[in-house]
Amino acid sequence: MKLYHCISARSFRPLWTLEEMGLDYELVMLPFPPRVFKKDYLEINPLGTIPFFVDGDARMTESTGICHYLVSRHGPTPLAVGTDEKDYGQWLNWLYFSDATLTFPQTLVLRYTQLEPPERRNAQVAEDYRKWFLGRLRHVESAAERGEFLAAGRFTIADIAVGYGLMLAEVLGLSKDFGPAAAAYWARLKQRPGYVRAFEKQKQAMKDQNIQAGVTV
Repeated sequence: MKLYHCISARSFRPLWTLEEMGLDYELVMLPFPPRVFKKDYLEINPLGTIPFFVDGDARMTESTGICHYLVSRHGPTPLAVGTDEKDYGQWLNWLYFSDATLTFPQTLVLRYTQLEPPERRNAQVAEDYRKWFLGRLRHVESAAERGEFLAAGRFTIADIAVGYGLMLAEVLGLSKDFGPAAAAYWARLKQRPGYVRAFEKQKQAMKDQNIQAGVTV
């Protein structure tokens, strides 16, 4: 398996999953955004997005989808919730929520504070989407008040998928507005050995592959 990754980008979700599952893989680091700083990457992934994941004939570009693929194809693993389990629907909902609802507004904050040229940056747009993110974060706050994990009473890829949203918020300076339950939940996730390994793996790979970060995310 091969994962194309930018440091602390959405590709961190499958990287974290790979480490939690103890799977063998190759990690290819790229500067962010690769469509700007590594144009030949477009020959590999015409979208120019991160992640890009290869496993045999499988070619995937959606971070949460890759996590779902890994636990389904390379399990069994407690990171998955089975169709026969009570929380299966809840687990799936968190997977889709993590990117479509939670991470999306943060990408607009990133775009209009860092990615656009200075003359196109827009503080009002960034602030509007910051508030949008914090509104969606209330769902995580409520869930974290009820239990240690999001589904099935155990750590699953739902926690990885949503946890990355909290990671990105921290990078963007939004974590100061977390509620107490979400803040405690995120603090617990960062202590997991799989998270720590993934975080260190990306830093070491950047050094080993002599990759400059590009725009910091």
